[in-house]
Amino acid sequence: MALQNYQYDMIMRQFNRKQTRANRILAEHQANAFARCPRLRQIDEEIAALSSDCLRRMLNGEIRDTKGLRSSIEKLSLERLHILSDAGFPPNYLEPAYSCERCQDTGYIGNEKCSCFKQAEISLLYAQSNLQELLSRETFSRFSLSYYSDTKVHEASGQTERQMAMKAYDISRRFVEDFKEKSDNLFFYGDTGMGKTFLSHCIAHELLEKSYCVLYFSAYDLFEKLARYAFSKEESGGTMEDILSCELLIIDDLGTELTNSFVASSLFTCVNDRLIRQKSTIISTNLDLESLSQTYSERTVSRIMGNYHMVKLTGKDIRLQKLFAQRHTAS
Repeated sequence: MALQNYQYDMIMRQFNRKQTRANRILAEHQANAFARCPRLRQIDEEIAALSSDCLRRMLNGEIRDTKGLRSSIEKLSLERLHILSDAGFPPNYLEPAYSCERCQDTGYIGNEKCSCFKQAEISLLYAQSNLQELLSRETFSRFSLSYYSDTKVHEASGQTERQMAMKAYDISRRFVEDFKEKSDNLFFYGDTGMGKTFLSHCIAHELLEKSYCVLYFSAYDLFEKLARYAFSKEESGGTMEDILSCELLIIDDLGTELTNSFVASSLFTCVNDRLIRQKSTIISTNLDLESLSQTYSERTVSRIMGNYHMVKLTGKDIRLQKLFAQRHTAS
């Protein structure tokens, strides 16, 4: 992302604080464990001495194989685990407590930015703080089936509104549970106020909690941002690359934007390139499938129909139901 120097420094200070915290906790654990089990300190010193001696001998050309070193360290490490267990400590008690195990709170994996660093960029550059406040309220635990009828049957599916909502809920939960293992895509559609955006927020909340890189846009904001970069002198590469490479892209309210050839082309690029990169995408819309085909290109709709779970929600507008309930309570 196109960070200013001061913005990059702000993010790096966050990671420095995380590393400092992990080192402080490790030092406290070491002091506690070494006081109770002095042999643990000796083991650490022996491992350090073995590693140092092996490195010196390799540099001098005396040895080439580190098999003996690995065997010695494995024995010492196994002894350490036994001592920790006997003393009632967890096996990882003498390991740093990183908030992100992937990059060990450095923000980088090799020369590549870790997903936690990318999420920090998103929070800073795309004003995710407002969304984060909203996500704290819209979670799976607050999804209610009571707003959906258990008697009205949707003709095409043969299911009640509540059964369809329960299916959408289950699909959303599985999407989160399986996110680490596979790339998947969801397409929520149905009339206004059916819970499509709510479920998208639930998914975003869960994955942000797991430190995945989530980028959330209303369709209007997404295409407005892409147009501003495409038709101005600003650098567009970073922005487009972020949209194409983030671990989850959520496009909310597709169809509310002013549709034109640029929008249709940009949507195809987002959908197609993210499929190629095996990056997950969630799209929600009030359009039915026929209107979708008429509004966007046939190839875009084909990509979506062939690669997304199509999740329909139907019923009465939940926002209106809540409003009527509030008025009834007030009266």
